[in-house]
Amino acid sequence: MNECESILGQIAFYLDDELQGCERERFEAHVELCDGCRAAFESERRFLENVRGSRPLYAAPPEVRADIEKILSSTPAPHLASPQLRRRVGRSLAEAASTFRGGPRRRALAAVVTIIIIGFSIWIITRSRSSLNPSQPSEFAMMAVNTHQRHQRGHLPLEIERDSPQAISEWFDGKVSFHLKLPNYQESSGQERLYELEGARLVAFKNDYAAYVAYRMGARPISLVVTSNSVALPSGGEEIVSKGLTFHYDSIEGLKVITWTDRGLTYALVSDLDERGQQSCIVCHAGVKDRDFIEGLRPK
Repeated sequence: MNECESILGQIAFYLDDELQGCERERFEAHVELCDGCRAAFESERRFLENVRGSRPLYAAPPEVRADIEKILSSTPAPHLASPQLRRRVGRSLAEAASTFRGGPRRRALAAVVTIIIIGFSIWIITRSRSSLNPSQPSEFAMMAVNTHQRHQRGHLPLEIERDSPQAISEWFDGKVSFHLKLPNYQESSGQERLYELEGARLVAFKNDYAAYVAYRMGARPISLVVTSNSVALPSGGEEIVSKGLTFHYDSIEGLKVITWTDRGLTYALVSDLDERGQQSCIVCHAGVKDRDFIEGLRPK
């Protein structure tokens, strides 16, 4: 991967204040000299500014707030965002709110936005009361989906492109705070190749690096994201127990996400495969002995 591909893959991290030290200095020096990367950076920066500028903060009516508080009080406590993320969101909301003060046109627009927010709040209440899943997807599951989507859009290039599980595992040594050994079932068993290993890269998560591994089953991509269970634990969604492990299944933005923890690591598999996407599990459990394991994830 050349220098420009590496820089393009770091734009989102830089804009979220997640690049520090030498990485940040290297990024800024390259963007200053490279016209192509600077244009891509400015485009992404303007997009984020437009998104942040379109979300003014207005209070919902007291009765709507009371209904929402009743629902929230009866659900499990969510994972808290990091202090850095809360500060960034607070700044963005405060800036957006200040742009809508004064002027009849702005007040009219504010009224429209308020109506939209009230309607959205009512939709949340109705959905929460009728939802079969009692809790929301975990932060780790959401990050895995975001990583999968960014890679598919070409915004997150791989840092190593190899089809060898051993080579990928060795590449992560010293780059992440945990030991990752990718399974080698497909090569060691001599079975028909059901999927292809494309490569890997590092992704930022909670002031640390997680491991991202890209697979492909035919034309359908599969993403595996791994971190230490001291950084994230699976939660939310539908719980499924198979072979002594507890899996959490979510459907997020049309993608199937399975998260679980095993031997000190937390995993997330993302795909658009059928049912719960359990066929994506063959990247780790492809042997005949694991057939019952995968079947246990099917909907009953």
